[in-house]
Amino acid sequence: MRSVDEQLERVLAAAVRPAPVRVAISEAHGLRCAEEVVTARPLPGFDQAAIDGYAVRSVDLAGASEADPVVLPVVGEIPAGSRQPLRLQPGQAVRVVCGAPLPTLADAVVPGAFTDGGAARLRVRRGVPSAAFVRRIGEDVQPGDVAVRRDAVIGAPHVALLAAAGRDKVLVHPRPRVSVISVGDELVDLARTPGAGQIADVCSHALTAAAREAGAETARASLVRGDARDVGAAMQDRLPFSDVIVVCGAVGGSAGAEVRAALAGLGELDTTRVAMHPGSSQGFGRLGPDGVPTFLFPSTPATALLLFEVLVRPLLRTALGRPDPYRRTISARLTSPVSSVPGRRGYLRGRLLRDQVTREYLVQPIGTSGTHLLSTLTDANGIIVVPEPVTEATVDEPVDVVFLPAPS
Repeated sequence: MRSVDEQLERVLAAAVRPAPVRVAISEAHGLRCAEEVVTARPLPGFDQAAIDGYAVRSVDLAGASEADPVVLPVVGEIPAGSRQPLRLQPGQAVRVVCGAPLPTLADAVVPGAFTDGGAARLRVRRGVPSAAFVRRIGEDVQPGDVAVRRDAVIGAPHVALLAAAGRDKVLVHPRPRVSVISVGDELVDLARTPGAGQIADVCSHALTAAAREAGAETARASLVRGDARDVGAAMQDRLPFSDVIVVCGAVGGSAGAEVRAALAGLGELDTTRVAMHPGSSQGFGRLGPDGVPTFLFPSTPATALLLFEVLVRPLLRTALGRPDPYRRTISARLTSPVSSVPGRRGYLRGRLLRDQVTREYLVQPIGTSGTHLLSTLTDANGIIVVPEPVTEATVDEPVDVVFLPAPS
């Protein structure tokens, strides 16, 4: 058997970041920037009022007080978006709204609360310093400043800065495209009621959701019969449009031989067993003319989801350019004993808890009666990892738990 670490090393070696594409900034959220965006214009683009009030020369308000207010004539009003130039003379005020351009010579905005709100003559009861309540041209960004750095993950603030810099498109590393193919004569679509010996296609829906949660762009192919020609045709159909392919179906036996034959005919497919439980029977290769990383997983949904978590998710996160493709691992004490298969790394479902007194992490094993059971998956927020040499772990023994946060 190959170790899990060896298998994972082979998988991650196949990770390739998709070629950069230029997209609208509204579609760039969550993606890594593939260019260094340099601003060509200042932000703000002009001196503007930061609040509603009156544009003034600060020196004209010297000595203003409640007892001795300064009286200024109001010579106009400037709304937001005004393109009409206005020059302020000494000893004058102009009413402005937030975002409006300041008139020439004005160096401050006095809030309405400091005044009597006069329309023609303004009584100012309190002075303001120069630049008070003013957004100066270029105080946020100067031409030539870097707005978004290469390889930064674009969040809402980056989108705001791109828009403010006048960029409607940006070069990004796109999400890897994942195709999921379900293979099996026994499978039926969810719209149909399974007959005798038939089962609903759960696996492809589960894996598609997992790929989407990992940050991929997903496509779920139609059901494919367990015939080498049909499997090969489905693969040929998806290879040009995929960066990763996951095939869930029979791995062993005569049915698995058909699937393996179809995949092996498209490139190198390795089906060496991996020292893990569950999921030791699996396959991985690089298929098609572009060497698309392709996984062959068993059709049991719970096992396929585990294999996706252990192998495919790190590959996708690496392709997305994440510096650490792995989830957070927490040391927790067991609330009940667990057992594992000798010589294999065990992966058990668990529920992470917090001791209310010591604040230590605890983990409650769940679903230990069968690795195929789906009903306990939604209750698990962690995967208990049992090292290969360990066959038994007792109550209060510390174990590593891969934390599975709820989707946000």
